[in-house]
Amino acid sequence: RLGKRPLGEGVNIVAAHVDAPRIDVKQNPLFESTGLGLFQTHYYGGIKKYQWVTIPLALHGVIYDKAGKKLQLRIGEEESDPVFNISDILPHLGQAQAEKKLSEGVSGEALDAIVGHVPADDKDDKTPVRTNVLKMLAEQLNVEERAFAGSELELVPAMKPREVGFDRGLILAYGHDDRICGYTALRGLLDQKMEPERTQVVFLADKEEIGSDGDTGMQSEFLELVIERLILEAGEKTTARQVFWHSMALSADVGAGMDPNYLDVFEPTNAATVGNGIVITKFTGSRGKAGAHDASAETLHKVLGLLDEAKVPWQVAEMGKVDVGGGGTVAKFLSKRGIETLDAGPALLSMHAPQELASKADLYACYLAYKTFLEKAR
Repeated sequence: RLGKRPLGEGVNIVAAHVDAPRIDVKQNPLFESTGLGLFQTHYYGGIKKYQWVTIPLALHGVIYDKAGKKLQLRIGEEESDPVFNISDILPHLGQAQAEKKLSEGVSGEALDAIVGHVPADDKDDKTPVRTNVLKMLAEQLNVEERAFAGSELELVPAMKPREVGFDRGLILAYGHDDRICGYTALRGLLDQKMEPERTQVVFLADKEEIGSDGDTGMQSEFLELVIERLILEAGEKTTARQVFWHSMALSADVGAGMDPNYLDVFEPTNAATVGNGIVITKFTGSRGKAGAHDASAETLHKVLGLLDEAKVPWQVAEMGKVDVGGGGTVAKFLSKRGIETLDAGPALLSMHAPQELASKADLYACYLAYKTFLEKAR
């Protein structure tokens, strides 16, 4: 949203990412083994691989048919759709698996997804199930095998969001990290009633879970392109770099909520509690703040003042105990541009699992916080 003030005086940015951990399909995926058709896969992002076996999976993504038409696949989300599945060893034969480290119990190459079982009617065919899968793809989608080479397909949990608890106070869903922030930031932008003083930008980036690289990630120069176009249309004599140096941003990403089953990894006086408001994180990174974005006291003072004025509930927290772990967000890529940046988002339970838990109260607090920041930050 364009504001009244010149772009050269800065803009207000809320940046989130809309990619989520998942199971990607390889470019040459289809094979047959033990009477089953399977897809070779390659996991995307920091997942616990054992969580992704035995659950129903949906196939999303892009593939081109024989005529060159782009198809947007979304198979497994409707009740009438088939789903896909990654099998796991039965406990009766799983002794060797059980003795491994948890992180090694399911290997990346063991995440092959079952996509077919019925064989083709050819007794001489050595891979009849594979053949039949290809036949069905041709009949239903007009897609041939070579199309996989130019596709981008992923397997995601085929499970609908659900309310959790007798009081329905939590939401269980796939992809809260970080679409919960993307949604609330966008609503905060769209629900503005008045023409803003400063131009408002909501940036929804891709590839955050694998480093924010690529032409759709936060490290790309797409944000520069957007600002330069706005400058050109406004006829201002300034530069994107100058705009950034006078801008403020919230890096809208989720944080770790204290888990009652794993309290030993949290330092409670500096940990987030679900339902206690948006989490303000001064610094990210791990151990000695390696790879961190570390916001200034001045930035914290400004943002917390805005939230207090608007009566938005907030809490301050870091990821967990020192030396236990850590994480990063897009904040450091914003601040590298000279943008005054602070991390702010809701606390989750079961982050990066096929289904994550978020508080409805925190969801609303994030909406209020992003809306307030876009409207009033200076």
